[in-house]
Amino acid sequence: MKSQELKKFNLPDAPGVYFFKKGKGILYIGKATSLADRVRSYFSKDIFLSRGPKIVKMLEEAESVEYAQTDSVLEALILEANEIKKHQPIYNSREKDDKSYNFVTVTREEFPKVVITRGSGTYGPFPHSGELKEALKIIRKIFPYRDDRCKLSGKPCFNAQIGLCPGPCAGKISKTDYRKQIRKIKLFFEGKKETLIKSLEREMKSYAKKHEFENAEIAKRQIFALQHIHDVVLIKQDLAPSTKSLTPSFRIEAYDIAHISGTNAVGVMTVVEDGEVNKSQYRKFKIREDKNDDTKNLREIISRRFGHPEWRFPNLVVVDGGKGQLNAARSELDKMGLEMIGVVSVVKDERHRARAILWQEARIKKQETKEKEILLANSEAHRFAINYHRLLRNKGFRI
Repeated sequence: MKSQELKKFNLPDAPGVYFFKKGKGILYIGKATSLADRVRSYFSKDIFLSRGPKIVKMLEEAESVEYAQTDSVLEALILEANEIKKHQPIYNSREKDDKSYNFVTVTREEFPKVVITRGSGTYGPFPHSGELKEALKIIRKIFPYRDDRCKLSGKPCFNAQIGLCPGPCAGKISKTDYRKQIRKIKLFFEGKKETLIKSLEREMKSYAKKHEFENAEIAKRQIFALQHIHDVVLIKQDLAPSTKSLTPSFRIEAYDIAHISGTNAVGVMTVVEDGEVNKSQYRKFKIREDKNDDTKNLREIISRRFGHPEWRFPNLVVVDGGKGQLNAARSELDKMGLEMIGVVSVVKDERHRARAILWQEARIKKQETKEKEILLANSEAHRFAINYHRLLRNKGFRI
């Protein structure tokens, strides 16, 4: 599919969900603040680095684009999850591990909780955990609910005190009324906003007839909130990929591992772009596999990191260690078709000071980047990994 073909699809400057298709089959589903801007971004010059080889291959196969416009980015987020679940497009699946997807689960309890789970759940999949957390904050302000921190102890939990939990913890709401609230949340996650609004309108009129004006006012406020969803945070997050400079920055990613004899094993990713650290792009990984083998751990975090094509790909990868780590990173990238991404490793002395940088001469020229930036990224990765490991270790010590 070529960029000049986009005009005929008449994409609006509005939020919604887009579908890249081949014939009648759906190849890929995504959501956007601006459908026109987002779909246009797939045809930028740096698409390989910004989205990865899988998306490039998808674009080569795609023949058309369809879309479903929504009233808000929040609704686009939920519609995207529902459509991915329904159609399961091949290019939406992760490279190796579907456990990296997030879901919203409504538990089966007397007073159900609404929680985020990984791998499976009631609603999802949601590709981006940060967006899902922000979405739940918005929904919770409209329809307060119980979460994991709400214990049925007879005392109000913290969220009950600030209006984000209806108070089953303190006996402030009946089981029947609480389940009505959960039903409203379910309708919203099912993409049935109009059905929900009509139900609330009937509820408001019923309360008014019974002179329960406080409850009628709550229903009225919920209707207004649904009709004027305040999702500025989601808009800011969604705009990020499409507001890049026309001249792509030189991006270096450094990875490091931290553990003590395999306990609390973690991996991290740090980012340096054009000589400046970009902490908003840092990522943490809890090691899942062999927790006492640094080389296997490195392979794992590289595999998981590049399972996120929505994260812009680096020009250069920096790993900590010698030839073993260098070769492990190189082979893992090659396995995913990322031969064009350069790899270097930073060798340390007995005091963990940088002693040398190992280059793969056939892959990358030394003059294309600066040693100072490589060492900065590596140093940041070491610091970030140690701090994350300490955080988890200290949590384990708490009683």
